[in-house]
Amino acid sequence: MDDEGSVLFSQVWNVLVPARAAYLDSVSPHYDEIFWEVAQRVERTGSLGKAEIAALVVWKRLSAQTRWVTALMSMPDSEVRVITEQAVASVRDPELSRGEAARAGRGAISELPGFVKGDALASAILTSAAPMRMAVYDRRVQRAIDSLGLTLTDRPGRYGRYMDLLDTLLEHDGGAADDWTVRDVDVALYWAGKNPQ
Repeated sequence: MDDEGSVLFSQVWNVLVPARAAYLDSVSPHYDEIFWEVAQRVERTGSLGKAEIAALVVWKRLSAQTRWVTALMSMPDSEVRVITEQAVASVRDPELSRGEAARAGRGAISELPGFVKGDALASAILTSAAPMRMAVYDRRVQRAIDSLGLTLTDRPGRYGRYMDLLDTLLEHDGGAADDWTVRDVDVALYWAGKNPQ
């Protein structure tokens, strides 16, 4: 890596480490209970149904007063589970890199109403399927990525590129985040994007 890249990563970690600490100090340790309950259900069943997706909508604080929610709720739960089962299998596939798994899972989940565009809820679903492998994406994360001088465009395949970016960040942490997962990085990015300096 050249000196310019090394300086950029050092600056990024100088923001992310305190951002994660601030998140842990500021957010209730109970906030993610619903996420972990969904993740445990997905672990047992290998899929998500409408109830699990609805729980993640609340966890992400998204509006349920949209057309896609009506379309999703009009589908049989068994059909939703067939689609999400494919996504779960994709993000858990050990033969795929993290980025490839994310792209495959995101492609599978796009068959659900409301999931063709936008990665916020889709990423929450995929992360609940593989919480130690995937990470959540939203507009605050994107704001932090942009402000840190990193690149993540909104062209198709963004979620897979996001996972690749998080892997790159962890590879160049300079010892600042040796025990971090990609989920820790997304929390730090979320907090940095929510609370810009």
